[in-house]
Amino acid sequence: MISMPEEIKKENGKETNKDAEEDAVAKCQKERDEYLDGWKRAKADLLNYKKDEAKRFEFMLKFANEGMIRELVLVLDSFDLALNSLEKEGKAEKGMYLIRAQFEDILKQHGLERVIVSVGQQFDPNLQEAIASVKSDKPSGTVIEEVERGYILNGKLIRPARVKVSK
Repeated sequence: MISMPEEIKKENGKETNKDAEEDAVAKCQKERDEYLDGWKRAKADLLNYKKDEAKRFEFMLKFANEGMIRELVLVLDSFDLALNSLEKEGKAEKGMYLIRAQFEDILKQHGLERVIVSVGQQFDPNLQEAIASVKSDKPSGTVIEEVERGYILNGKLIRPARVKVSK
């Protein structure tokens, strides 16, 4: 049997150790890459979560006062009724109109907009509610009279305008 010289055996042992070391390094690099990818995914998930929460918080802020504004719209309607009754009895004071305008301006600052309704325009069921049909010489579905104002809060309809339409 032919035996290998000792020097060759040692070199082969070193080769074997070198291969094992390279395998260990490759394994560590693979683990490192997996951990790094996992960390990157977790970081991206956290950033997405933060963005989603910021949007949700913004939405909540935008509509958190919706209930209060709905109630204030009722007060605004009562104010209008009071002004109308004062006008019928005589001249209403200018200060009352100024107070009403100031009240409406404050509501506008909080995102409230009035639904604009013009007599003679076509009925829009997305923004208006027909409460009565009236015989008229105008085409069917035309707004004859605005009975109650409608309001939009930050782009969301909170109360449709109540109107009378032609038959």
